[in-house]
Amino acid sequence: MAEQQQFYLLLSNLMSPDNTVRKQSEEAYDTIPGQTKITFLLQAIRDASAAEEVKQMAAVLLRRLLSSSFEEVYPNLTVDIQTAIKTELLAGIQSEASTNIRKKTCDIAAELARNLLDDDGNNQWPEVLKFLFDSVNSQDVGLREAALHIFWNFPGIFGNQQQHYMEVIKRMLVQCMQDQENPQIRTLSARAAASFILSNEGNTALLKHFSDLLPGILQAVNESCYRGDDSVLKSLVEIADTAPKYLRPNLEATLQLSLKLCADTNLTNMQRQLALEVIVTLSETAAAMLRKHTNIVAQSVPQMLTMMVDLEEDEEWAMADELEDDDFDSNAVAGESALDRIACGLGGKIILPMIKQHIMQMLQNPDWKYRHAGLMALSAIGEGCHQQMEAILSEIVSFVLLFCQDPHPRVRYAACNAIGQMATDFAPTFQKKFHDKVISALLQTMEDQSNPRVQAHAAAALINFTEDCPKTLLVPYLDSLVQHLHVIMVAKLQELIQKGTKLVLEQVVTSIASVADTAEEKFVPYYDLFMPSLKHIVENAIQKELRLLRGKTIECISLIGLAVGKEKFMPDASAVMQLLLKTQTDFNDLEDDDPQISYMISAWARMCKILGKEFQQYLPVVMGPLMKTASIKPEVALLDTQDMENMSEDDGWEFVNLGDQQSFGIKTAGLEEKATACQMLVCYAKELKEGFVEYTEQVVKLMVPLLKFYFHDGVRVAAAESMPLLLECARVRGPEYLTQMWHFMCDALIKAIGTEPDSDVLSEIMHSFAKCIELMGDGCLNNEHFEELGGILKAKLEEHFKNQEVRQAKRQDEDYDEQVEETLQDEDENDVYILTKVSDILHSIFSSYREKVLPWFEQLLQLIVNLICPHRPWADRQWGLCIFDDVVEHCSPSSFKYAEYFLRPMMQALCDTSPEVRQAAAYGVGVMAQFGGENYRPAFTEAVPLLVGVIQSADSRAKENVNATENCISAVAKVMKYRPECVNVTEILPHWLSWLPLNEDKEEAVHTFNYLCDLIESNNPIVLGPDNTNLPKIFVIIADGVVNESVKGEDGCSKRLANVIRQVQVSGGLWTQCVSALNETQQKAIQDLLNTA
Repeated sequence: MAEQQQFYLLLSNLMSPDNTVRKQSEEAYDTIPGQTKITFLLQAIRDASAAEEVKQMAAVLLRRLLSSSFEEVYPNLTVDIQTAIKTELLAGIQSEASTNIRKKTCDIAAELARNLLDDDGNNQWPEVLKFLFDSVNSQDVGLREAALHIFWNFPGIFGNQQQHYMEVIKRMLVQCMQDQENPQIRTLSARAAASFILSNEGNTALLKHFSDLLPGILQAVNESCYRGDDSVLKSLVEIADTAPKYLRPNLEATLQLSLKLCADTNLTNMQRQLALEVIVTLSETAAAMLRKHTNIVAQSVPQMLTMMVDLEEDEEWAMADELEDDDFDSNAVAGESALDRIACGLGGKIILPMIKQHIMQMLQNPDWKYRHAGLMALSAIGEGCHQQMEAILSEIVSFVLLFCQDPHPRVRYAACNAIGQMATDFAPTFQKKFHDKVISALLQTMEDQSNPRVQAHAAAALINFTEDCPKTLLVPYLDSLVQHLHVIMVAKLQELIQKGTKLVLEQVVTSIASVADTAEEKFVPYYDLFMPSLKHIVENAIQKELRLLRGKTIECISLIGLAVGKEKFMPDASAVMQLLLKTQTDFNDLEDDDPQISYMISAWARMCKILGKEFQQYLPVVMGPLMKTASIKPEVALLDTQDMENMSEDDGWEFVNLGDQQSFGIKTAGLEEKATACQMLVCYAKELKEGFVEYTEQVVKLMVPLLKFYFHDGVRVAAAESMPLLLECARVRGPEYLTQMWHFMCDALIKAIGTEPDSDVLSEIMHSFAKCIELMGDGCLNNEHFEELGGILKAKLEEHFKNQEVRQAKRQDEDYDEQVEETLQDEDENDVYILTKVSDILHSIFSSYREKVLPWFEQLLQLIVNLICPHRPWADRQWGLCIFDDVVEHCSPSSFKYAEYFLRPMMQALCDTSPEVRQAAAYGVGVMAQFGGENYRPAFTEAVPLLVGVIQSADSRAKENVNATENCISAVAKVMKYRPECVNVTEILPHWLSWLPLNEDKEEAVHTFNYLCDLIESNNPIVLGPDNTNLPKIFVIIADGVVNESVKGEDGCSKRLANVIRQVQVSGGLWTQCVSALNETQQKAIQDLLNTA
């Protein structure tokens, strides 16, 4: 008994407000063996004399123990103890007087049942099912509640018996939903029904069978909201998110109810926002289904706008110097976010006509709140209504600019917000069309000295404008921009010294940086105007509240340095580095969330770009903090629904619902900084190459595990990008070190290709892997690697075909419409992009391993052959042919054994309607001639007339066809050069000359110029013409090649061409004749070629 008393004391200490006491108790609790814990906790829960909070604590701890350490504790208990636990829990539910403790005991029972369901779905605790059936039919309301609570908590409790009990489950829920006497039973049964629906979201038949429960759920939503309980409404939001199709038979009723609740100002803001969330979520998860109910959507739009008008009057607003975070619970923020999401979900075709009139009326309202909301609404819908707004952008912009002069500062602020948002959403069209009006309006608004908040926002809008502004458009305004920004900066620096206000200065410094970033070398004349003041800020702004200002100023200095270039920046470079390093020596005192850290890390990377190799000397100082930031480990937690209620998203936690009452929480602080730091390590490796070799080992050890860092895509992308770059850095240490490093990363890269969930990140990983193989070459993969990679690539190709089938099926769906088609097209492009990366990897393997890799390739052969079937989409055929091109180029003559699969499709593809397919086929013919070997000879007789046909067709030089055509011209050259016996060279040559030069495809251009040199050097009479009369034409071809950069000074081909010209130079008359055929640009090009080659 004394032990039990001690344990009760421990339980109350675990709840102690005193941290030390609590910490000691937690340590003591952790040392108690699992079995003892269970016994004591269960006794506490069943002890009628124990205090309520002690019993409550015991219940929470027992549930946690079962949820987190079940496998470690429960199976080791004796059968008697296991049976006792089960019996005690059920007895406890039946006899417990306190509703709260009974609920918590139900949670424990549900948790135990969840863990006692074996892999085959057998419930190892049949008594709990009997208990459910008995209780739900009991006269005791408390027991009916308990049964529903357990079922709500663990709807999968019937395991493999679920189908057998389906009618019983349904009857039980219906009966409880109709319980007239007890509203709490109606609420709980609706939640239990929703929970059951959600846990069977993929079972279409079941959802259909249970669809007649929905009216009851909706009724419970309505009732419970007016009783101040929004739990059923939250369940409805979850259904809209996870199982939207369940709502289809009663969609109209669901939407009407949501609309009614949202409009009812007697409800709390939270409830109204949740009701709106049902509609908005459906616009994201079931857009096509919702588009059939536009009447309701049209009624919900004014609701969002009304919410956006719900603003407080705030005397201090215009002068506030700290930007407080948006109040995410406020109606105004919720309304704006809903509008943004529904516009993106349903598209502008539907939303813009619904909202345009409302916004116009709001903008004419004498009450500033309406004008403010109208402008904010315009900002919110820009992304979703992009196409439709672009058509009327001029009228929108002229209208919005009027409000930069509005009498109310918050309306002027909203006008700046709309301009800034449009500058991003409609770039660069917006900048090209409206630069004069917008720049002058913003500069004028920035002079609003009495309203710093408005000034700052105008500066912020200017940043958005200049970030996406083409340089040529910005340059004419530089003088005026710079002068304005300088005046404001000087004035605000004075204010900072006198009053300590900094908000506008923070934005202006970034505006200067943004202007410099776009203007590049054109910013040089203004450099000396700004640099002294900026350095002054960094030196003196050392108080904690100026951290952001100092960070932004550091960013500004480094961006200006990058813009004006090394020569202009060099005199200040070392002083700036010293300033940065001084911050860095105090770096250890910086708090982890100090905004200066990420500015600093980015600034060093820019300094590295400016200084190049000279940056190496600073590495010992900068790498410490950089590695520390890149190594941040986020706080994570696995929580169940009960725990989550105590944690809020405000403290920087974000949650992912894993279903089954479990959530995954992550504290997001530091994640962006980590991603930035990883990106900067990539930058150092890229810029410094062998100068970075000292750090390659620690960086590779950091990066390889980060390929699995699923909390942030940017981190995984950086990890992938770093791999080939680190190998390049490590080269200088010799082959052994390099191979060791490759072995360290190779497995992880292959596995990441197999497991990466995000297609954008996946393409980066595949691209990096291919680059690594090209770098390491033959022998870099062992048999296990090949086996694993083969399986993964096979799976990717199979998935590619499967996704196409799924998309075809969606085109048959009853909700299919043109917006669905747009989404499917996007998915298709994503898939094709992954296909290009499969092709990259195969290319790198073929080019490294050559013929000996063919036996491995055969497991993929049938899939690649499927890609080039005539009925497949053009992109499939293009990339299938590219893969066979690689086989021919790198694995000949053995490649011929696959000719039966690809030769016929390749010949047919030469005349395909898609230029991309023609290009891949023509390239294939070229490599066959160059590398294929004897067996391919018959193919050329057929191919050359087809190639000539394509080249001579009327629109062969149109923009979309030119690359394919140039590949055809190059292929003809390769056949004449390597297989002259298969074609009539004499007949083709004059035509071929008339097709030169190639301007687009630089690689093929080199082949054609080299062949031209062969012909000239061997004095080919057809090419030179009688008495060299063709030479002036050849000069034009060579000159155009130089102008188009198809001929570069450094390659062997240009030396040969220069020699041809020099030979003509010595024969005076001919030289004059050739040069006079050239225009000025061409003459200069010939001169350049002679000077460089």
